[in-house]
Amino acid sequence: MPADQLVVALDCGTSSTKAIAVNYAGRVVARGSAPLALLTPRPGWVEQDPGEVIESAMIALEELLAQVDASSVAAVGISNQRESLVLWDRTNGEPLSPLLSWQDRRTRSIIQELDAAGHGEAVYRISGLPLDPMFSAVKATWLLDTYDPDRARARSGDLAIGTVDSWIAWNLTGRHVTDPGNASRMSLVDLASGQWSEELLGIFRVPRACLAEIGPSARDDLTIAGGALAGTTLAALVGDSHAALFSHRGWVPGTAKATLGTGSSVMVTAPEATKNPGLCRTIGWQLAGDDPTVALEANILAAGATLVWLAEVLGATPAELAGEAAPTTDVVFVPAFDGLGAPYWDDAAVATISQLSLSTERGDLVRAALDSVAMQIADVLDAFADAAVNVETLIVDGGMTENTSLMQSLADAIGIPVQVADAPDASALGAANLAGLGIGALSIEDLDRRTSSYRSIRPTKSREQQQARREAWKIAVRQARENGYDRSGQ
Repeated sequence: MPADQLVVALDCGTSSTKAIAVNYAGRVVARGSAPLALLTPRPGWVEQDPGEVIESAMIALEELLAQVDASSVAAVGISNQRESLVLWDRTNGEPLSPLLSWQDRRTRSIIQELDAAGHGEAVYRISGLPLDPMFSAVKATWLLDTYDPDRARARSGDLAIGTVDSWIAWNLTGRHVTDPGNASRMSLVDLASGQWSEELLGIFRVPRACLAEIGPSARDDLTIAGGALAGTTLAALVGDSHAALFSHRGWVPGTAKATLGTGSSVMVTAPEATKNPGLCRTIGWQLAGDDPTVALEANILAAGATLVWLAEVLGATPAELAGEAAPTTDVVFVPAFDGLGAPYWDDAAVATISQLSLSTERGDLVRAALDSVAMQIADVLDAFADAAVNVETLIVDGGMTENTSLMQSLADAIGIPVQVADAPDASALGAANLAGLGIGALSIEDLDRRTSSYRSIRPTKSREQQQARREAWKIAVRQARENGYDRSGQ
């Protein structure tokens, strides 16, 4: 890639869209961003406006292109929030439904029906994912039941269902496409082939004709149809967590990453991992001509969301609270606001705050909220070890990494050093790197030669202190699960 050429990445997240321009050396030379709103019309329902998703991407891109010449952009890559799903009319491109967020839990009753019918084993065996409302297939069932109950328009190909990458790619190129990583998060893909599974399509009652074409994560056959970047190659589609792992050279064995956002994704490439029902097997990415890269992932439902909730209750901002955390506390906070994700996958678990006393102060609650993020990641690393995956290096990225108190809590909880990424744009950088590969401007060897900056946080607690804190956490989790309730009526 010539020195004056750039790759642009759109990172289409849950609360905002970010755009970055990256040069050949991997340095970010320009940025743009635009916010996104979340709608919660009923308890357990979380959705977004599909039109606003596109508008947010266009605003972020416009802000970016005010800083760099559009003619210098050699390719565009997209990283995106995963599992969120939208239904649109293929004949006119108009959305028919809201975008059901990955956080949406309205499909609990459908999950219960599928589980009662004995489909859980087949879904996990084929797709690598547990039956849970987070994943897209059951959202597709709900959308089609609501907007096309007899599946006539879906079978005819008049309707299209897609994840956020598909929706944006459709609007940019007019083609209904996705990559194996995003597709694998739908519970509809056979991990062995990286393509749609007829058995899973039957279980979830989703016609093949309404789904996207699955192609490599890095590619050169998609062209942006209009706007300032008309004629530019859309060269990468990749889920945000997958992109973050790729940006940290996740192809190196033993390298895991934890992205701390609203929730948290902990991922490691692990083609030989043993099956563990508390963990997800997924496809990380696929390069043209290569087999898909298989990864092991754990999805934590509440990370940053916990601090946001506490800040609202206490009348502060998350940033203000971050500096108020007590050094230590006996209080234990299990943030199962909508159940627990990995490695428990317990939809009935309830949020609890335990070991309160009359001496409990505001700072104790903040400390417990931060510790809950660290403890959930420690649970995941324990599950990785049970699946015969040895994590030698844990790299952490995302907005919450700015909280040094949280990073120290994490290192103490897992008992090994934490490598904190200095770059704030891991997902976008991963998409940019894949786009560079897609147009042949970069190679894996080029990426290996780049230097990355991390700060290391080492544990400060003794093994006895670590084990005591872990045991208190496990007791609290057990209580949160024992006192759970059926949320399917929400």
